[in-house]
Amino acid sequence: MTSVILRPVTAQDHAAWLELWQAYLCFYESEVADPVSLSTWQRLLDPNEPTHSALAWADGKAVGMVNWIYHRSNWSIENACYLQDLYVDSAQRGVGIGRRLIEHVYAAAKADNCIKVHWLTHETNATAISLYQQVAERSGFIQFRKGLEGNHD
Repeated sequence: MTSVILRPVTAQDHAAWLELWQAYLCFYESEVADPVSLSTWQRLLDPNEPTHSALAWADGKAVGMVNWIYHRSNWSIENACYLQDLYVDSAQRGVGIGRRLIEHVYAAAKADNCIKVHWLTHETNATAISLYQQVAERSGFIQFRKGLEGNHD
């Protein structure tokens, strides 16, 4: 495998990030309106926002993406870190890029004094679950949600 470089996104990375973002949404059979994707991108670049993103690059092409959000917790003084989106190009899976992206978030969250990193995955995503069981522990909690009329998830 070619060497892979991980780095935070910059304004010049929009097209590369957007391609992976759209592939990620497609993987989960989801759609996000263009204004939402644009707002997300703008937040990722804004140092005053708690959202962050990094891309994995191989041979000058972005092959992986991770987005995370710092947030308050009622269970600690320190922030927690929610790893919201993780995607590796299908042609690059199984070679350690996903693990490296997770470890990148661990390092960033630790440097920013977060107390934990947590995330969700779909119960049918066996490949991801196999990796996640190697790098984290299952909390045993089940997620519930309810969309609010007039608001978006």
